[in-house]
Amino acid sequence: MSDPDTIDQIHEDGLPGEERTLDPKPQWEPRYPGSGRLADKVAIVTGADSGIGRAVAALYAREGADIAIVYLCEDADAEKTAEIVRGEGRNAITLRGDLGEEDFCKSVVERTLGEFGRIDILVNNAGEQHPDPEITDITEKQLRRTFQTNIYSMFFLVQACGRT
Repeated sequence: MSDPDTIDQIHEDGLPGEERTLDPKPQWEPRYPGSGRLADKVAIVTGADSGIGRAVAALYAREGADIAIVYLCEDADAEKTAEIVRGEGRNAITLRGDLGEEDFCKSVVERTLGEFGRIDILVNNAGEQHPDPEITDITEKQLRRTFQTNIYSMFFLVQACGRT
């Protein structure tokens, strides 16, 4: 669904990056047994291919939720998260695309409903930043891209969920 040029633009500074290449690796492993607090719930977790998103997906699965893993383009990392969720005995789907696009956000909701029949939880975790030493170095294109991912995506997903 995402425009390959957009993904290239996003990767211009090497971000978001692949968790599997990090050393040391982020620690996400659950450290306690689940208690069923999310039994039979369905969660959409954006940015779930790595870091905080992966930890949320893993812990929600441990608590009994099925997970829609939404990510930009790190296929191997997203599949690793799906394996973690399935290892907790839950179901997972991976949804690749640009959350800055309204149509993709709508498709995330539609595909999650199609697979699981419901949505109980939305975790708007995906985000990006492109640090610059000086505020005057931030371009309009960079600012728009950051807002698309960090702000518009949350609005588009909440709006799409609200229509269900």
